[in-house]
Amino acid sequence: MAKKAKKLSALNIDQLHPLPGYVLVKPSATQKQTDSGIYLPDSHDEKPQHGTVLAVGGDWVTEQGAKIKAPVNKGATVVYKKWGGNDVKILDIEYQFLKFEDILAIVK
Repeated sequence: MAKKAKKLSALNIDQLHPLPGYVLVKPSATQKQTDSGIYLPDSHDEKPQHGTVLAVGGDWVTEQGAKIKAPVNKGATVVYKKWGGNDVKILDIEYQFLKFEDILAIVK
């Protein structure tokens, strides 16, 4: 007898483990107010390009057999490509699965 598949809305973020070559990132909240105090309309919302790493997949093995280690650890704050990654929405929070190569910088 086959197991029933879990609905994505019923998943807990701790149940997701990225495959080799990927990291799971929780994007930072969008800015609703400028530094000078002006409130931005909802239509201005732009996806943030930085966030916190929640989980890291294993080492990526290229077609040539080279092993690429994860460039980040769990808990790191990273900056990533604007159009990189894949969105996954769980309980009204949108997370990003990013390839190692989509990460541009680690915030120290």
